[in-house]
Amino acid sequence: MPKAGFKSITVSETVYDKFQEVYQKSKDDLAMKGVNSFSGYVTYMLEEMMQKDKTFARYAPKIEKISVDDDRIILKDNIKNRIAEVAVQKGELYCQLCDEKDCVHVGYVWSIPEVYEVLNARGIRQK
Repeated sequence: MPKAGFKSITVSETVYDKFQEVYQKSKDDLAMKGVNSFSGYVTYMLEEMMQKDKTFARYAPKIEKISVDDDRIILKDNIKNRIAEVAVQKGELYCQLCDEKDCVHVGYVWSIPEVYEVLNARGIRQK
């Protein structure tokens, strides 16, 4: 029975083990973000994914992923009826269409799970 104000969930051992493995490897970095327990880590990840889904749902009808290469993501902007190229430049995402580091295209790229994982693994963080 969980403490008052908390709920419990059931996940497969495989999922649990994967989260535990990542948590153990990232403990120091997570502590700097105020995450000091495995439960806190899972909560942090759930909140992060909900935020990404919110961003994705907001822009998905307006922007579509066309392709993902090593250092660039090609998007179709259905509002501007243009192709947007977001590239990794000097360790940051940069939108060639908007000529900016912080625009809807860059935000959309952060919401694509496969891209986020690769960028995160390279040490490129959302600012």
